[in-house]
Amino acid sequence: MSGRVAWWGTAWLRGDAAPDDVIDAVHAGELPHSVSGLRADAVPLLVGLAELRDRGATAFGAAFPAEGDPVGLGGPAGFNTAAIEAGEAVVAVDGGAGLVPLRVGPTYQWSAFDASRRQLPDVGEADRNLRATLLEAADVLAGLEVARWRPEVADELLNLRRVQALTTPPGVPERCADLAARALQALGIAELAFEDDGAALTAAHAEARRAAILPLERAGRRALTAACSPEAWPPG
Repeated sequence: MSGRVAWWGTAWLRGDAAPDDVIDAVHAGELPHSVSGLRADAVPLLVGLAELRDRGATAFGAAFPAEGDPVGLGGPAGFNTAAIEAGEAVVAVDGGAGLVPLRVGPTYQWSAFDASRRQLPDVGEADRNLRATLLEAADVLAGLEVARWRPEVADELLNLRRVQALTTPPGVPERCADLAARALQALGIAELAFEDDGAALTAAHAEARRAAILPLERAGRRALTAACSPEAWPPG
């Protein structure tokens, strides 16, 4: 969700998308999202983005951190803790604020925090790392006979070239749209492979699985962060 808000919020901020386009893309038929912490009362998401624009935001980026890997975050501690717990966040570039989502039934409630300037993975480096890590993970999992304990994972690994294209707003580089799609594919494989981890025949076998999957999950999160953060996009 944070990547979608970052992409479409940036397009709206730069005049490449209308407010209705943002609402349609982000809500996707769900109830309207709300933002708390920017004004006395909670406001609709688009109003919250407008408030951040008025505070100096020039774009919106996303972060997909995890415990021990706060990728896409620059602090302070309160924001980092909330974002890591949620597994995602939106950062207002030059706006000094970040938004952390909480899924509540058919909608999202976003909480605003102070957010500092951050460092981001380079798009090219994240791309190369994702490709290499995915191939390494595929080799290891094949050696562990992934088809026996997780046939869905084996199917995904056999179809690595069939990446589902994402719908993007104007302004998102094609390279970043492709990287985001492949990052989501890698994260989906990691999620499937992590399921039923207790079915490993031995502790050594389970550890080998995790040793293959953890780098893939990390590479996927870092690639998705880079692809959904305009500060990291290549020029032109």
